Amino acid sequence: MTHAQLPGDLATLTASQALALFRRKALSPVELTEDCLARIERHQPRLNAFAHVAGEQALEAARASESRWLAGTPCGPLDGIPTTIKDLTQTRGMPTRLGSSTSDTDGPWDTDAPVSRHLRNAGAVFIGKTTSPEFGWKGVTDNPLHGITRNPWDSRLTPGGSSGGAAVAAALNLGLLHQGSDAGGSIRIPCSFTGTFGIKPTFGWVPQWPASVMSTLSHLGPMTRSAEDSALMLSVMAQPDPRDGYLGNPARCDWLSPPPANLKGWRIAYSADLGYVKVAPDIAERVEQAVGLLRELGATVERLDPGFDDPRRTFDTLWYAGASQLLERLNERQQRQLDPGLLAIARRGRDIPLCDYLAACRERERLTAHMAEFHQRYDLLVTPTLPIAPFEAGRNAPAENDDDSWVGWTPFSYPFNLTQQPAASMPCGLDAHGLPVGLHLVGPKFQDIKVIHAARLLEPHLPRLAPPGLATG
Repeated sequence: MTHAQLPGDLATLTASQALALFRRKALSPVELTEDCLARIERHQPRLNAFAHVAGEQALEAARASESRWLAGTPCGPLDGIPTTIKDLTQTRGMPTRLGSSTSDTDGPWDTDAPVSRHLRNAGAVFIGKTTSPEFGWKGVTDNPLHGITRNPWDSRLTPGGSSGGAAVAAALNLGLLHQGSDAGGSIRIPCSFTGTFGIKPTFGWVPQWPASVMSTLSHLGPMTRSAEDSALMLSVMAQPDPRDGYLGNPARCDWLSPPPANLKGWRIAYSADLGYVKVAPDIAERVEQAVGLLRELGATVERLDPGFDDPRRTFDTLWYAGASQLLERLNERQQRQLDPGLLAIARRGRDIPLCDYLAACRERERLTAHMAEFHQRYDLLVTPTLPIAPFEAGRNAPAENDDDSWVGWTPFSYPFNLTQQPAASMPCGLDAHGLPVGLHLVGPKFQDIKVIHAARLLEPHLPRLAPPGLATG
């Protein structure tokens, strides 16, 4: 294949563009993989986005892909696309350490989780495992095993979490497709902090095995530099797997269907603060500007709150109860190795009375029913993704916060894990300090395509964000 682009161009290439170049034999999967690996080597020491880099394996897979493209017989819709997997997701041939020194150092690493299997069968080239906090327990990315992951916009700051490594890799195109997971905001938080796109699909679309300790709060989804690439990734990820113990919607979704010409006929609710959140003024301004673009695209936008109180107590009860399951898996020596914050909430979860847990389940049911009724009237709910800018790396919360819990500074994300709705974060500009701002799009359950279509229509009208030095590596 003839390399028709400069390396700097490859740093901003999307998966959809790369596939088109493969078809024309204008770019080789080997060249693209080599470029990604070279830039990983350059950025990894400063940003720590990867728990494991599979260089030789990736090049071997890329060479096999190149042969298939030359023969005109690609094996699937992602053949040759450099892809990363989060360290929480089992992947054959690569360690899954869960960000924890309690994990087995020797494997065996001989099993693909459903997502890894589907992506591999589609031809994705796995280039590595991205970092996560220990067992994905918080909204920033650091752990006792791999250290601190940092934001490519400013390495003094956090990229968010728990899919922080995936977000850094997406922002710098260290791979073109990235798998994340989200049980309280862990796709959307880092996408907002790094200026990338990510969607938490409706629970049940993407199979999970082994099941998360957070059970039905946890969703797997894509993180990319464009909404189109996330739709492409979902077209592969959102397939059933018999190992998943929960049944989602048995219907198929046409993830790659083109969006409508405009948003005429759509009714969108815009809530600047959900009725109870304090949002930084510069972030609120950027979000307001993006909402104006939805109106220009033809939508009827009504400013109103969705009408529920902060469900944090409900979320905390379920989150802590989930974390407590870790104590059953780990002996006393291993428990002492845990991130102290994780150990603290696991112990709190162990002491939650059954009546309190069941009350939280009932509150969750009521909130889910409330939002289902809300979406009888509105196609989407739009909010900021986060009310604050990225803060110092290595902390669980901003230094000025009285509340050291990560949940306290991400009030827009976790309500929609309780309701299991599709929710995406897309970049909508920069704040007063030149850092990314996220726009949060929330849709009705199993109407994920509405979220993706709105994002694809809106995306060309918003600034394309790129961390300093992206094109030059």
